[in-house]
Amino acid sequence: MLQDAAAIRLTGVAVRFGNYTAVQDVDIAVRAGEFVGLVGPTGCGKSTLLNVITGLAHPSAGLVEIFGRRLAGTNDKVGYMLQQDGLLPWKTTLDNVAMGLIFQGMKPRQARDRARPWLERVGLARFADRYPHQLSGGMKKRAALAQMLILSPPIVLMDEPFSALDLQTRHLMQNELLRLWQAQGMAVLFITHDLQEAITLSDSVVVMSAGPAGRPLARFPVELARPRDVTEVVLTEQYRRIYGEIWNVLRDEVRRSHARQD
Repeated sequence: MLQDAAAIRLTGVAVRFGNYTAVQDVDIAVRAGEFVGLVGPTGCGKSTLLNVITGLAHPSAGLVEIFGRRLAGTNDKVGYMLQQDGLLPWKTTLDNVAMGLIFQGMKPRQARDRARPWLERVGLARFADRYPHQLSGGMKKRAALAQMLILSPPIVLMDEPFSALDLQTRHLMQNELLRLWQAQGMAVLFITHDLQEAITLSDSVVVMSAGPAGRPLARFPVELARPRDVTEVVLTEQYRRIYGEIWNVLRDEVRRSHARQD
């Protein structure tokens, strides 16, 4: 790793599928330990960018660098959390959390020993022997977080991971994520359609233009003190000011997106 290099750097990135351009002219950097939110209308290419960073998709133009090195093939420095959790229904919570270590070659008993403290960290120690169908939605998300973070990825990509949860559980999971992020210090790129979620979690928020050919329009710093409680920070005047500044840009792109679909 290069000491001063960004954890993620996209320079002039474009992705095309035949005649369709998903994104173009994308310049985004995420420093080590930085939490960046990415917002934009449906179809602007947010998820496509995450796939490019993982190496699951390849840019048609531009450069993808991970810690200063050009990405070639898949990215082994990334943890990826989607809206759908990756828990296997026939495995217990403990075995699901240990699964990644076992895939990496660790002996099952050692992997389970490593997984138990992670169950403690996410409040699931009493549910180690439960199966996914016996867990609530919030518990499944906690298990999925532990399953990803036990591998100590220096980069975490999240694609609307909490959107299916009820509001109270969602706020609990957002605070849980902030706590674990501050303890681990990884770079996070977080996709959401919820501007409130992006602001309350992030150090800065990038707004994408309406697709096709989505591109970053602006990046707004979020100068709210840490540590944060997502339910309390929204009551501050500073939060309301930041929300207004970002919404003034995002609102026009949402309208453009809807107009193109009519």
